[in-house]
Amino acid sequence: MNKAAEIVWKHTHGTVSKETIDAVRNFTLTKYTCVYSKRKVLYFTKGLLKYLAKTTFDMRFQAFELFLEMPKTLKTRKHVTSRIITKEDVENVLKAIELSYSVGRIDDYHRLNYKALTLFGAFTGQRPLATIARLTVGQFREAVKTKKPAVDVLPWQDKIRMQHYCPLHPQVVEAMIPALEDRPDDEFVFQQLSFQEWLKHTGVRLLNSGARIVNGDLRKFCEQQSDILLWDQSNKNYVLTHGVSGVDWRFYKHPLPENVYDVYMKYWKDVRFDA
Repeated sequence: MNKAAEIVWKHTHGTVSKETIDAVRNFTLTKYTCVYSKRKVLYFTKGLLKYLAKTTFDMRFQAFELFLEMPKTLKTRKHVTSRIITKEDVENVLKAIELSYSVGRIDDYHRLNYKALTLFGAFTGQRPLATIARLTVGQFREAVKTKKPAVDVLPWQDKIRMQHYCPLHPQVVEAMIPALEDRPDDEFVFQQLSFQEWLKHTGVRLLNSGARIVNGDLRKFCEQQSDILLWDQSNKNYVLTHGVSGVDWRFYKHPLPENVYDVYMKYWKDVRFDA
């Protein structure tokens, strides 16, 4: 702010006119290459003009903001993400979990937990911190008992506070059952933060880009795999709570858990991960 004030005073000497404001703008745009530095000086000058307009009751000062606009630039439009997550990437995470267990880096409790978390995240695309980290043992214990298992995700466990049913693929159920043993119902089921740190230090890489896998990539896999499977758009948006802010979702749609499960399994039943 001190530097911006120095620049303004140097080029205006206390006189506000089109010529002095143009001088401030031209000097700033020429001197600095960083867009943030340019914005800081120009926004400071705009703030000064607003202050003068208020303290002098002369709104003509604020009219000079017109001459302090940033130059317009064409933005590169990105149509698709460059981060591609494949079935093999998820399988590499599962293999890394088994390897970590075999060499003693993690114990059996964390092996079962990380495996269940990976499969649940990949098959359902739930948000890692907003949802996965908040689900409880009791919710899964109730779900796996049913013929068509689906976890009832509560409003406080969802980013947009939308209560919804999350269907459990048979492979997820297989992984969840041993991960639930001898645990109280009110305990958070997944060791999300521990898993996040494990991914960070293990450094499993994506096959297509070589980037390190992060826990949010499981949701990306589910989204991208849904295009390959031609997953029903309404069912997908409901399970992932993605694009469900419209009137029809708020006041009309409310599918039953067995119906959510049936539609989901129609598309995902043949998907299975090897580890």
